[in-house]
Amino acid sequence: MGIISDDFVLIRQPETAGEPTVITVNCPDKTGLGCDLCRIILFFGLSVVRGDVSTDGKWCYIVFWVVGSSTGAPTRWGLLKKRLLGACPAASSASGLYISYYRQQELLMMEHKPQVFLLKFSCYDRMGLLHDVTRVLCELELIIRRVKVSTTPDGKVMDLFFITDTRELLHTNKRKEETIDELRAVLGDSMTSCDIELASEDIAACLQASSCLPPAITKEMFKLELAEEPPGKSLSVTMDNSLSPAHTLIQIHCPDHKGLLYDIMRTLKDYNIQISYGRFHASKNGRCEIDLFVMQMDGKKIIDPNKQKALCDRLRMEVFRPLRLTVVSRGPDTELLVANPVELSGKGRPLVFYDITLALKQLHTRIFLAEIGRHVIGDREWEVYRILLADDYESFASKTKVVEKVTKMLMGWE
Repeated sequence: MGIISDDFVLIRQPETAGEPTVITVNCPDKTGLGCDLCRIILFFGLSVVRGDVSTDGKWCYIVFWVVGSSTGAPTRWGLLKKRLLGACPAASSASGLYISYYRQQELLMMEHKPQVFLLKFSCYDRMGLLHDVTRVLCELELIIRRVKVSTTPDGKVMDLFFITDTRELLHTNKRKEETIDELRAVLGDSMTSCDIELASEDIAACLQASSCLPPAITKEMFKLELAEEPPGKSLSVTMDNSLSPAHTLIQIHCPDHKGLLYDIMRTLKDYNIQISYGRFHASKNGRCEIDLFVMQMDGKKIIDPNKQKALCDRLRMEVFRPLRLTVVSRGPDTELLVANPVELSGKGRPLVFYDITLALKQLHTRIFLAEIGRHVIGDREWEVYRILLADDYESFASKTKVVEKVTKMLMGWE
């Protein structure tokens, strides 16, 4: 039976204020482990300013230097460690074999898919309502799978959140009551009703990806050309097979953004690329340098020119444009659309809805209708957020201002 040691993850707080916190992960290795760890770190609102990775293919040693937002909530370090430990593969000390903890979970998930719950509540609308609700759900580790929010002419809001529980306790009355109490504390007397129930199989099936986005939107948001790439050498992705007898070196020089290391790691994970050694450094001037010595799943270098080009092009795109965003007119209404790629494992980028609603709250822009869905565009699955802005939004912010503010929030350029 696999064992997960508490010593797999160590978190050391800085001795001097303003210095980064050091997270050390020393555990059995698996392809995509770096991606899973970076996603968890991003979910907790932390930014990686430096990173070191080394592995012999069986055991890995990873160090992250992380900082939090000066305006964000205090980091729950104990819970972060617990989540990082959950991502570590288990080690079997009896046989000397390395058993992937996540693989065990994936096999269980094939038999027992995560339960989807419907959170349904109504209240009277106010500025920033949707963001406040989203913040509560994030703090409770409830994953938002889909949202349906509508506002009636008399200012009443009906919210439908399809959610899954990271703690897998939402079937219990205690967990349900905790969630409702937290929402009531935020919404106050404006909340008129609230209920959590297990979603039916038919409703849960509707969460599967579809391809029903209007062609005009897909053409605008999902074009792959890098026509807007900044001039000069501000973004560079190269490969070199001459510096190591066993590995391909991938070098990336680019501007920094929130979740940059996650975007790189999830791309390599989707391509089944193993990292043997790597370094990541973000300088104070907003530039990043990444050196990764990698190999394919068969243990060989990336020699095929077509594979090299495909991987470099994808990395360049994910570094330059990790999310797609646009504002379109829908009849007399204005709609904000944001899309982010979904990992092949089925996981979406964390905190996207949180950042969108926070940006709109800061712009004093109300949300009339909001939907989250998954769509297959080309050969990839995307998580698409469709936000219909209230008809008075131009009193506070123009389309350009909305795009600029939401983009900065998502990219961490605030």
